[in-house]
Amino acid sequence: MNIELMVRALAEGINQDNIRVKEAMDKHTTFKVGGHSDIFICPDSIQELAHAIKTCKAHEAPYYILGNGSNVLVKDKGYRGVVIQVYKTLDQVTIEGDTVTAGAGVLLSKLAKIIAEASLEGFEFASGIPGTLGGAVYMNAGAYGGEISQVLLSADVMDEEGRVFTLTKEELKLGYRTSIIQDTHYIILSAVLKCKKGHQEEIYAKMHDLNTRRKTKQPLEYASAGSTFKRPEGYYAGKLIMDCGLRGFQIGDAMVSDKHCGFIVNCGCASADDIIQLIQHVQTTVADKYQVQLETEVRIIGE
Repeated sequence: MNIELMVRALAEGINQDNIRVKEAMDKHTTFKVGGHSDIFICPDSIQELAHAIKTCKAHEAPYYILGNGSNVLVKDKGYRGVVIQVYKTLDQVTIEGDTVTAGAGVLLSKLAKIIAEASLEGFEFASGIPGTLGGAVYMNAGAYGGEISQVLLSADVMDEEGRVFTLTKEELKLGYRTSIIQDTHYIILSAVLKCKKGHQEEIYAKMHDLNTRRKTKQPLEYASAGSTFKRPEGYYAGKLIMDCGLRGFQIGDAMVSDKHCGFIVNCGCASADDIIQLIQHVQTTVADKYQVQLETEVRIIGE
C-alpha cells in the first residue's frame, strides 16, 4: 500500500484532521500495547466512513474497524493498513417508549446509564462491559447471564460498496460470542434495542450490584482486553487455567491474573509478543492436561 497515495485519496472525502499517519495503537487499545498503524481514521460521519471503506477497497488496502479497542490486541510491528475508529463519532442515542436506537460507537457503560435514566430495564448486564455497542453486536457480548441478543431487534450495517441496510436479529445469527458480521465485511452503524419499563431505583441497584461484583472478581486495576478466552462447552476457562497451576504465571510483564485466571493482563510494560506467548502457553497447558482447546475471545491483528 502506498501510504501517501492512500492519504490523498482518503482526503478527497474525509476531513484531513481526521486522518493520521503512523499512529501508535497502544494509545487506542485497553491492553496498552501494539505498534503503529499505517493510517488511522476517525470519520465524522457515515459519509466519511463510506468514503474510507470504498477507498480502501479501490486501493486493495487492508482495513480494520475499531471501537474503543477493548477486545483487540495489536501486534508489536503494528497494522499494515488502515484502522478506522468509529468510537466517539457514531454515538447518538434516541429513546421512544421502550425502544432504544443507538449508534455503534456509543460506549456500553454510557448507553446503560441513558437507558436506566429512562427507567428501562434489561440492559443492566452491559453497564460494566468496556466496549462499544458495535463491538457488542459483533460478538454478541454478554455478562452475568445477560447478552445483547436478549434485547436486540435489528442493526443497520454498511457493506463495502457503502450501501446501508438493516439486518434483523435473526439475520444477524447471534450465537455465543459470534454473529454473521464476523463472516462478512459489513460494518455495524447502529442498533435497535427493545427494553421494558421498570423501576429506576431497582435498575440502578442492579447495575451497582453487578459493577461491585465485577470490581471484586476482575483485575480492573491492570490493562487488559477483558476475558481472554471463550467459555469452552461444559467448562469454565478460568477454572481450567487455575487448575493447571497457572494463576499468576508470567511471561515478561504479561500475567495470568491472580484474581481471575480467565484474564491475561499487562501488569507493567508488556509487549504484544509477551501476551501472545502467554496465551499460547495457557492454551497448550490446558490442552495437554484436559484435552480442551481454549479459543481466544480477544481479536489479534497486525504483523
